[in-house]
Amino acid sequence: MTNNRPTESVTFFALGDLQGCNCQLKQLLKRLPSPPHDHLLLFAGDLINRGPQSLETLRTVRDMGERANSVLGNHDLHLLAVANGIRPAHASDTLDDILNAPDREELIDWLRHRPLAIHEQGHLLVHAGVLPQWSLDQALALAHEVETMLRSDDWVNFLRHMYGNQPARWSDDLQGYERLRCIINAFTRLRFCQGDGTMDFSVKESAGAAPPGLMPWFEVPGRKTEDVTVVFGHWSTLGLMLRPNLIALDTGCVWGGKLTAVRLEDRALFQVDCPQAQKPG
Repeated sequence: MTNNRPTESVTFFALGDLQGCNCQLKQLLKRLPSPPHDHLLLFAGDLINRGPQSLETLRTVRDMGERANSVLGNHDLHLLAVANGIRPAHASDTLDDILNAPDREELIDWLRHRPLAIHEQGHLLVHAGVLPQWSLDQALALAHEVETMLRSDDWVNFLRHMYGNQPARWSDDLQGYERLRCIINAFTRLRFCQGDGTMDFSVKESAGAAPPGLMPWFEVPGRKTEDVTVVFGHWSTLGLMLRPNLIALDTGCVWGGKLTAVRLEDRALFQVDCPQAQKPG
Protein backbone atom coordinates (compact mmCIF):
# COMPACT_ATOMS: atom_id res chain seq x y z
CA MET A 1 0.00 0.00 0.00
CA THR A 2 1.20 3.50 -0.82
CA ASN A 3 -0.47 6.42 0.95
CA ASN A 4 -2.20 8.79 -1.48
CA ARG A 5 -1.88 12.01 0.55
CA PRO A 6 0.71 14.65 -0.50
CA THR A 7 3.98 13.79 1.22
CA GLU A 8 6.36 16.61 0.23
CA SER A 9 6.14 18.31 3.63
CA VAL A 10 5.33 15.26 5.73
CA THR A 11 7.78 13.79 8.24
CA PHE A 12 7.45 10.00 8.51
CA PHE A 13 8.02 8.14 11.75
CA ALA A 14 7.98 4.34 12.02
CA LEU A 15 7.00 2.93 15.43
CA GLY A 16 7.54 -0.54 16.84
CA ASP A 17 5.05 -3.00 18.32
CA LEU A 18 2.69 -1.33 20.83
CA GLN A 19 0.94 -4.47 22.13
CA GLY A 20 -1.54 -2.51 24.20
CA CYS A 21 0.92 -0.11 25.86
CA ASN A 22 -1.09 3.08 25.38
CA CYS A 23 0.55 5.12 28.17
CA GLN A 24 3.97 4.57 26.62
CA LEU A 25 2.62 5.46 23.17
CA LYS A 26 1.36 8.80 24.47
CA GLN A 27 4.69 9.45 26.21
CA LEU A 28 6.56 8.69 23.01
CA LEU A 29 4.33 10.94 20.93
CA LYS A 30 5.17 13.85 23.24
CA ARG A 31 8.87 13.31 22.50
CA LEU A 32 8.47 13.59 18.76
CA PRO A 33 9.39 17.00 17.32
CA SER A 34 6.54 19.38 16.65
CA PRO A 35 4.43 20.28 14.75
CA PRO A 36 2.55 16.95 14.97
CA HIS A 37 0.12 17.85 12.16
CA ASP A 38 3.01 17.36 9.72
CA HIS A 39 3.79 13.89 11.05
CA LEU A 40 2.66 10.63 9.53
CA LEU A 41 3.02 7.73 11.95
CA LEU A 42 3.53 4.25 10.52
CA PHE A 43 3.07 1.44 13.04
CA ALA A 44 4.74 -1.94 12.56
CA GLY A 45 1.68 -3.93 13.65
CA ASP A 46 0.71 -5.77 16.83
CA LEU A 47 -1.09 -2.71 18.09
CA ILE A 48 -2.81 -4.80 20.75
CA ASN A 49 -2.56 -7.80 23.10
CA ARG A 50 -0.32 -8.76 26.02
CA GLY A 51 -0.18 -5.18 27.29
CA PRO A 52 -2.59 -3.56 29.79
CA GLN A 53 -4.51 -1.15 27.52
CA SER A 54 -5.41 -2.90 24.29
CA LEU A 55 -8.73 -1.09 23.87
CA GLU A 56 -7.28 2.35 24.56
CA THR A 57 -4.35 1.72 22.24
CA LEU A 58 -6.55 0.62 19.36
CA ARG A 59 -8.77 3.66 19.82
CA THR A 60 -5.77 6.00 20.02
CA VAL A 61 -4.34 4.85 16.69
CA ARG A 62 -7.74 4.65 14.99
CA ASP A 63 -8.65 8.16 16.14
CA MET A 64 -5.50 9.61 14.54
CA GLY A 65 -7.24 9.23 11.19
CA GLU A 66 -5.03 10.03 8.21
CA ARG A 67 -2.11 10.97 10.47
CA ALA A 68 -1.42 7.28 11.18
CA ASN A 69 -1.52 3.87 9.58
CA SER A 70 -0.47 0.42 10.67
CA VAL A 71 0.32 -2.87 9.03
CA LEU A 72 -1.36 -5.97 10.42
CA GLY A 73 0.57 -8.10 12.89
CA ASN A 74 -0.08 -11.62 14.11
CA HIS A 75 -1.72 -10.35 17.33
CA ASP A 76 -4.03 -8.10 15.33
CA LEU A 77 -5.10 -11.06 13.20
CA HIS A 78 -5.52 -13.13 16.37
CA LEU A 79 -8.05 -10.59 17.63
CA LEU A 80 -10.04 -10.89 14.40
CA ALA A 81 -10.10 -14.68 14.79
CA VAL A 82 -11.06 -14.63 18.48
CA ALA A 83 -13.78 -12.05 17.88
CA ASN A 84 -15.36 -14.37 15.32
CA GLY A 85 -15.10 -17.54 17.41
CA ILE A 86 -12.47 -19.07 15.12
CA ARG A 87 -9.67 -19.28 17.69
CA PRO A 88 -9.85 -19.49 21.49
CA ALA A 89 -8.32 -16.73 23.57
CA HIS A 90 -4.93 -17.48 25.15
CA ALA A 91 -4.30 -17.19 28.87
CA SER A 92 -1.92 -14.29 28.22
CA ASP A 93 -4.35 -12.36 25.99
CA THR A 94 -5.56 -8.93 27.03
CA LEU A 95 -8.36 -8.62 24.51
CA ASP A 96 -11.47 -8.72 26.71
CA ASP A 97 -11.77 -4.95 26.89
CA ILE A 98 -11.97 -4.80 23.10
CA LEU A 99 -14.34 -7.77 22.82
CA ASN A 100 -16.70 -6.22 25.37
CA ALA A 101 -16.45 -2.63 24.12
CA PRO A 102 -19.54 -0.83 22.78
CA ASP A 103 -17.57 0.13 19.67
CA ARG A 104 -16.16 -3.37 19.20
CA GLU A 105 -17.52 -3.85 15.68
CA GLU A 106 -16.26 -0.48 14.50
CA LEU A 107 -12.78 -1.18 15.85
CA ILE A 108 -12.63 -4.65 14.33
CA ASP A 109 -13.84 -3.31 10.99
CA TRP A 110 -11.15 -0.61 11.07
CA LEU A 111 -8.50 -3.19 11.95
CA ARG A 112 -9.34 -5.60 9.15
CA HIS A 113 -8.93 -2.76 6.67
CA ARG A 114 -5.28 -2.21 7.63
CA PRO A 115 -2.66 -3.16 5.02
CA LEU A 116 -0.08 -5.93 5.23
CA ALA A 117 2.60 -3.74 3.65
CA ILE A 118 3.16 0.00 3.31
CA HIS A 119 5.65 1.56 0.87
CA GLU A 120 6.68 5.13 1.62
CA GLN A 121 9.74 7.13 0.57
CA GLY A 122 11.91 4.12 -0.26
CA HIS A 123 10.87 2.20 2.86
CA LEU A 124 8.82 -1.00 2.91
CA LEU A 125 7.03 -1.49 6.23
CA VAL A 126 5.83 -4.96 7.21
CA HIS A 127 5.21 -6.60 10.56
CA ALA A 128 7.58 -9.57 10.43
CA GLY A 129 9.43 -10.12 7.18
CA VAL A 130 9.57 -10.47 3.42
CA LEU A 131 10.43 -13.72 1.70
CA PRO A 132 13.78 -13.51 -0.10
CA GLN A 133 12.17 -14.60 -3.39
CA TRP A 134 9.93 -11.53 -3.47
CA SER A 135 10.82 -8.23 -5.12
CA LEU A 136 9.29 -5.01 -3.82
CA ASP A 137 6.64 -4.99 -6.53
CA GLN A 138 5.73 -8.64 -5.95
CA ALA A 139 5.59 -8.17 -2.16
CA LEU A 140 3.17 -5.25 -2.55
CA ALA A 141 1.04 -7.18 -5.05
CA LEU A 142 0.85 -10.25 -2.79
CA ALA A 143 0.02 -8.12 0.23
CA HIS A 144 -2.81 -6.63 -1.79
CA GLU A 145 -4.23 -10.11 -2.46
CA VAL A 146 -4.65 -10.73 1.28
CA GLU A 147 -5.86 -7.19 1.95
CA THR A 148 -8.56 -7.63 -0.69
CA MET A 149 -9.75 -10.83 0.96
CA LEU A 150 -9.79 -9.31 4.47
CA ARG A 151 -11.84 -6.37 3.20
CA SER A 152 -14.32 -8.57 1.33
CA ASP A 153 -17.65 -10.02 2.47
CA ASP A 154 -15.93 -13.42 2.72
CA TRP A 155 -13.32 -12.25 5.27
CA VAL A 156 -14.58 -14.37 8.19
CA ASN A 157 -14.46 -17.53 6.10
CA PHE A 158 -10.90 -16.65 5.10
CA LEU A 159 -9.91 -16.45 8.78
CA ARG A 160 -11.04 -20.07 9.21
CA HIS A 161 -8.39 -21.12 6.69
CA MET A 162 -5.66 -18.68 7.76
CA TYR A 163 -3.85 -20.78 10.38
CA GLY A 164 -1.19 -23.41 9.73
CA ASN A 165 2.51 -23.63 8.88
CA GLN A 166 2.08 -25.09 5.40
CA PRO A 167 3.00 -24.38 2.71
CA ALA A 168 6.30 -23.25 4.20
CA ARG A 169 7.91 -22.35 0.86
CA TRP A 170 6.58 -19.88 -1.66
CA SER A 171 5.72 -20.84 -5.21
CA ASP A 172 4.10 -18.60 -7.79
CA ASP A 173 1.88 -21.59 -8.59
CA LEU A 174 0.20 -21.61 -5.17
CA GLN A 175 -3.52 -20.95 -5.32
CA GLY A 176 -6.48 -20.41 -3.03
CA TYR A 177 -6.15 -20.50 0.73
CA GLU A 178 -2.71 -22.11 0.59
CA ARG A 179 -1.41 -19.15 -1.36
CA LEU A 180 -2.99 -16.61 0.98
CA ARG A 181 -1.78 -18.50 4.08
CA CYS A 182 1.80 -18.54 2.82
CA ILE A 183 1.65 -14.80 2.13
CA ILE A 184 0.20 -13.90 5.51
CA ASN A 185 2.66 -16.13 7.38
CA ALA A 186 5.59 -14.42 5.71
CA PHE A 187 4.37 -10.91 6.45
CA THR A 188 3.24 -11.55 10.03
CA ARG A 189 5.24 -14.50 11.46
CA LEU A 190 8.56 -14.84 9.64
CA ARG A 191 11.89 -14.76 11.50
CA PHE A 192 14.09 -17.58 10.22
CA CYS A 193 14.16 -19.43 6.93
CA GLN A 194 16.40 -21.69 4.89
CA GLY A 195 18.50 -20.43 2.03
CA ASP A 196 15.74 -21.35 -0.43
CA GLY A 197 13.21 -19.31 1.52
CA THR A 198 11.52 -22.21 3.33
CA MET A 199 10.06 -20.67 6.48
CA ASP A 200 10.62 -22.00 10.00
CA PHE A 201 8.29 -20.98 12.83
CA SER A 202 9.78 -23.01 15.67
CA VAL A 203 12.67 -20.68 16.59
CA LYS A 204 12.09 -17.30 18.25
CA GLU A 205 15.57 -16.54 19.57
CA SER A 206 17.88 -13.75 18.47
CA ALA A 207 19.44 -13.70 15.02
CA GLY A 208 22.68 -15.23 16.29
CA ALA A 209 20.91 -18.28 17.71
CA ALA A 210 19.78 -19.80 14.43
CA PRO A 211 19.99 -23.61 14.29
CA PRO A 212 22.06 -25.16 11.51
CA GLY A 213 20.51 -24.59 8.11
CA LEU A 214 18.48 -21.55 9.16
CA MET A 215 19.22 -17.85 8.95
CA PRO A 216 17.32 -14.60 9.54
CA TRP A 217 15.15 -13.88 6.51
CA PHE A 218 17.02 -10.63 5.85
CA GLU A 219 20.41 -12.39 5.61
CA VAL A 220 19.49 -14.82 2.83
CA PRO A 221 21.97 -14.23 -0.02
CA GLY A 222 20.39 -12.63 -3.06
CA ARG A 223 17.29 -11.35 -1.24
CA LYS A 224 15.30 -9.45 -3.85
CA THR A 225 14.37 -6.57 -1.54
CA GLU A 226 17.98 -5.65 -0.79
CA ASP A 227 17.48 -2.47 -2.82
CA VAL A 228 14.75 -1.13 -0.54
CA THR A 229 14.89 -0.41 3.19
CA VAL A 230 12.64 -2.90 4.97
CA VAL A 231 11.17 -1.73 8.29
CA PHE A 232 9.69 -4.35 10.59
CA GLY A 233 8.81 -5.31 14.17
CA HIS A 234 7.72 -8.69 15.59
CA TRP A 235 11.17 -9.86 16.72
CA SER A 236 11.70 -8.59 20.27
CA THR A 237 14.72 -10.84 20.89
CA LEU A 238 16.38 -9.21 17.89
CA GLY A 239 15.81 -5.73 19.30
CA LEU A 240 16.72 -2.48 17.61
CA MET A 241 18.69 -2.91 14.40
CA LEU A 242 19.68 -0.09 12.06
CA ARG A 243 21.39 -1.14 8.84
CA PRO A 244 21.56 0.73 5.54
CA ASN A 245 18.65 -1.29 4.15
CA LEU A 246 17.02 -2.58 7.35
CA ILE A 247 15.27 -1.14 10.41
CA ALA A 248 14.09 -3.51 13.15
CA LEU A 249 11.82 -1.76 15.66
CA ASP A 250 10.47 -4.26 18.20
CA THR A 251 12.37 -3.30 21.34
CA GLY A 252 10.22 -5.33 23.73
CA CYS A 253 7.87 -2.67 25.07
CA VAL A 254 5.47 -5.17 26.63
CA TRP A 255 8.37 -7.16 28.17
CA GLY A 256 9.83 -4.19 30.04
CA GLY A 257 12.05 -2.89 27.24
CA LYS A 258 11.46 0.28 25.25
CA LEU A 259 8.98 1.66 22.76
CA THR A 260 10.83 2.96 19.73
CA ALA A 261 10.17 5.40 16.90
CA VAL A 262 12.56 6.20 14.05
CA ARG A 263 12.31 9.26 11.83
CA LEU A 264 12.79 7.76 8.41
CA GLU A 265 14.46 10.71 6.69
CA ASP A 266 17.52 10.75 8.97
CA ARG A 267 17.22 7.71 11.30
CA ALA A 268 16.76 9.95 14.35
CA LEU A 269 15.79 7.71 17.27
CA PHE A 270 13.08 8.38 19.88
CA GLN A 271 12.44 5.97 22.76
CA VAL A 272 10.65 5.66 26.10
CA ASP A 273 11.28 3.09 28.82
CA CYS A 274 8.44 0.68 29.48
CA PRO A 275 7.39 -1.22 32.60
CA GLN A 276 7.10 -4.98 32.23
CA ALA A 277 3.50 -5.91 31.45
CA GLN A 278 4.14 -9.63 30.96
CA LYS A 279 7.00 -12.06 31.38
CA PRO A 280 8.44 -13.42 28.13
CA GLY A 281 7.41 -16.92 27.23
